[in-house]
Amino acid sequence: MRLRNKPWAKDKIAAYPQYVIPDPETKRGRWRELFGHDQPLHVEIGTGKGKFITEMAKLHPDVNFIGIELYPSVLVSALDKLIESGLANVKLLNANAKDLTAFFADGEVSRIYLNFSDPWPKKRHEKRRLTYRDFLALYDRILAEDGDIHLKTDNQSFFEYSLVSLSQYGFVLASVQLDLHQSGMTDNVMTEYEEKFSAKGNRIYRCEAVRPPRRSS
Repeated sequence: MRLRNKPWAKDKIAAYPQYVIPDPETKRGRWRELFGHDQPLHVEIGTGKGKFITEMAKLHPDVNFIGIELYPSVLVSALDKLIESGLANVKLLNANAKDLTAFFADGEVSRIYLNFSDPWPKKRHEKRRLTYRDFLALYDRILAEDGDIHLKTDNQSFFEYSLVSLSQYGFVLASVQLDLHQSGMTDNVMTEYEEKFSAKGNRIYRCEAVRPPRRSS
């Protein structure tokens, strides 16, 4: 994906600290206090332009949502949607997923969404894939005892890799859909990418994986 640079993006993000949290490390273990509601916390890694997370927040006011996006030029689109919607149960982070454990305490997150993550197809880039074992170890730490991961992609190779990686780590595959839009699922919320890819006739793959039992120290 070629990103269109928006040199003003960082300044706009900084102007809305109520939506894009500038110091997420200080909220570690205290996100429910920030939201003002003691309800489940769901995190989308790679929130993109924000269509998925804002629509999910509208449908599920009983859930707190956090969208993480690395690129400011992309995150500003999600910020615009959040400003327009006025949703109180969504916050955004301009951050790297490698730092998840600095932002969230052990067991603080109920669900993680991985929507159309970069597949990094070359073998030498395997460690960058968001379902590589090092990332799974981060998810394992921050997810609650019954927490899970919901993953969607149009890339068959990445999907197959993810199923193997999740299983080998110890996650339990609770649901696997090889053609989401033909599966009969009625409550699917599409991302921008999903709309684009499905319009081209691409098959969408989806799975749900439940975190393994907490390892005793």
